Formats: sequence, C-alpha cells, structure tokens
Amino acid sequence: MRAVDIIVKKRDKGELIKEEIDFFIEGFQSGEIADYQASAWAMAVLLNGMNARETSDLTLALANSGDLLDLSDVVDFSVDKHSTGGVGDKTSLVVSPIVAACGVPVGKMSGRGLGFTGGTLDKLESIAGFDVSMTTAEFKSQLKEIGIVLAGQTAALAPADGLLYALRDVSGTVPSIALIASSVMSKKIAGGANAIVLDVKTGVGAFMKTVEDARALARMMVDIGVHAKRKVVALISDMNQPLGYAVGNALEVKEAVETLLGQGPPDFIEHCLVVAAHMVHLARKANSLTDARTTVEATLEQGGGYEKFIALVKAQGGDVTMIENLDLLPSAPIKREYLAQEIGFISRVHAREIGLTAMELGAGRTRKGDAVDHSVGLVVSCKVGDQVDRGELLAMVHAQSEASAESALTRLGNAISIIPEDVEPLPLFYETIE
Repeated sequence: MRAVDIIVKKRDKGELIKEEIDFFIEGFQSGEIADYQASAWAMAVLLNGMNARETSDLTLALANSGDLLDLSDVVDFSVDKHSTGGVGDKTSLVVSPIVAACGVPVGKMSGRGLGFTGGTLDKLESIAGFDVSMTTAEFKSQLKEIGIVLAGQTAALAPADGLLYALRDVSGTVPSIALIASSVMSKKIAGGANAIVLDVKTGVGAFMKTVEDARALARMMVDIGVHAKRKVVALISDMNQPLGYAVGNALEVKEAVETLLGQGPPDFIEHCLVVAAHMVHLARKANSLTDARTTVEATLEQGGGYEKFIALVKAQGGDVTMIENLDLLPSAPIKREYLAQEIGFISRVHAREIGLTAMELGAGRTRKGDAVDHSVGLVVSCKVGDQVDRGELLAMVHAQSEASAESALTRLGNAISIIPEDVEPLPLFYETIE
C-alpha cells in the first residue's frame, strides 16, 4: 500500500477498507507517513465523509495505537460519560459521584478547557492539592477501592489520536464529523468503559450549532459504540445558554458541591439527574430508566453523591476543607453586579459570548498550556424565559481588576437581551439516540 493511493481514493469519494485505514494510522504514528500527507487525507475525509463502518474502523485503529485499559480485574462493569463541551458544564463533578454512590464504578479520564469551553481537570485543580495525574495502576486501585476516579488521560491511551488532533487543529479539518466521532470514541474505548453516555451539545455555545448536526454526530458515535461492542446512549442537549449559573473554575466547583447538597440551579440539577439515570440504567442497576431516575434522585437527596465526592477529593490529595467550607475556594478580589436595565422577559443569554467573557477574565485559555485563573468567572443567574424587573440582579462578575470587570459588564450587555413579550424557556434536551 501507498499513502498517496489512500489519499486519492478518499479524495475521489471512495470507501476505504479496514486494512487501508490501519496502514495509514500506523504509518502516521510511526512517522513513515508525513504530516502533509495526513493533512491531505484529513481534508479528503472532511470533504467527502466516512460511512459508519469506515468511522468505526478508524476509531479502533486510533484506540489500538496505544494501551487499551482493561478494568475487568478490578470492577465487573464500569460506565463513563462524555460531553462535547459547553459553557458552565460542570456535569461530571456531580454525575460521577452520584452514579458511583449508586454502586456503579465510574473511571473517567477528562480533559482541560480550550477556548470558551471549560475543562473538568481545570475545575478540579481549583481544589488545593487535587492531583489529576496518575498511573494506570493507581487509576485501577482507586477505582476498585472507592468506585470513582476523575483523572487526566495518559499519553499511552490512543496516542495516534493526539497526533491527528494536533494536525487537524492547524489544517482546518476540525469540523469533520467522522474525525470528531472517532477522536471521542477512541479515547473512551481505550479507557476501558463498558458503557458510555454521550452528552452532545447543540447551539451557539457548542461546536454543533444545529440539532441536525448534533444528531449526525451522536448517531455516528452510537454506531461506533455498537461496532466496538459497547453500550452507548447519546443525549442531545441545549447549549444556547450556559448550563447552571456558574461559569469559571472555582465558581463551578462551588455550584457542583451545592448541587450535591441539593441546592443547585434547577436546570443543572435536572440535567445531572437525566444523565445519571441513563448511566445507572446502562449498568443494569435498575430495571427501567424510570427506576434509575428514582434511584439517582434518592441518592442525591440522601447525600450519597456528596459523600462520594468527598471520598474522591480525599483519594486524589485534595484539600477536603475547601469542600466542607466553600468560602475557602479561590476567590477573585473584584465582584461587580450586572443589573437589568428594563422590565421584560429574558430572550437571550448567549452561551458563547458568556464563555468568551469568562475566558477574557482569565478563566479559560487560548492555547494549550496556558495558565488559567481559578478564581475568576461569572455567575449568570437568569435564564431565557425569566421575567425580570428593572434593577434586578442578572449576573455577578468575579474579576482580578476593575478594568477587566468593566469589560466583562460591557460584554454581558451584548450577551443578555430583554424584550417586552413573553418568551418560551429553552428545552434542556432535544432527543435521545440509542
């Protein structure tokens, strides 16, 4: 085989066989296939697509490029979740401990934020001492002992995906649904989960702007899961406005802990219960999704998720006193209110603009490796459809300086809109794909 022949075949809308895909990924990883050839191939995939079988073969080739984590010697069945990224999405911090408290092991490898979407690892590192790095042996030992791990992905898992992702980022091929799906699922399969719940975001604050695009991505990832003999459910959820209220690392940790104590924002609590119920149902810990929902609600109400989160923080070296006393979490010196300027109904809380505002404050990064400020961010307490009065608090800016706070207040004026007419609330979820 020759790399150029495989590029030409996909350029001309041909269907690649498994052996061609394996050859190309192996050659790219070893350096025998040059970056410029891999870029050309990725562009051909972007323009002409891949069918379900091709995408599944690509996913397995990426997963098999490194270690495949086998958890069967420490747990009978493990469940993972993945979100395609959003603003205020601290779901893993709540769902994982609730599900683990229901008796379902959750061994999750998460990532860092880039751009206006936050990363689970950055949020966890708001807790002093919390260590997101661990060896495979440590990962498995903790999963066996307390039933939950939230850690960073090791370099040995799906290394070819990392190489390909870096190339896609600079070659204009990130939007390919086939490449996105294979990237996500290769890491999940390599991570050893038996079942996966996918939270596919759609809207102005998501990569998939339309429900149709989100559906296509979700369908492809579910098909990959079936091909790889995994149980997979995909939920298509809204990301036109932030999820919950808090946007920013320590602020999101605080809101997650409050949620585990039953005091979180209504939309965020409901979102977490839906995701958690699907995870418990996939693990066969309930006879139906309705029964699973009852189980996770009871676990949340009885404080099981909170206790499991405390155990997680303690196991990974975090300062538990920061969770027991949330005032000890990093806090920005400047706090400024954003008030409603008129009477009416909230018609827009633009998720992307909110995320970019938090990033400008220092909560996010523009390049991998950039430092983040764990203390800064926003608490946006209004939702589309809310009726508000003039002077009502809509958001609180947490900043390091008066100048950055003033800039954030200006941006909030562009992100939040009020109109005289009644507005329908946005849905939390659009559909479920199994």
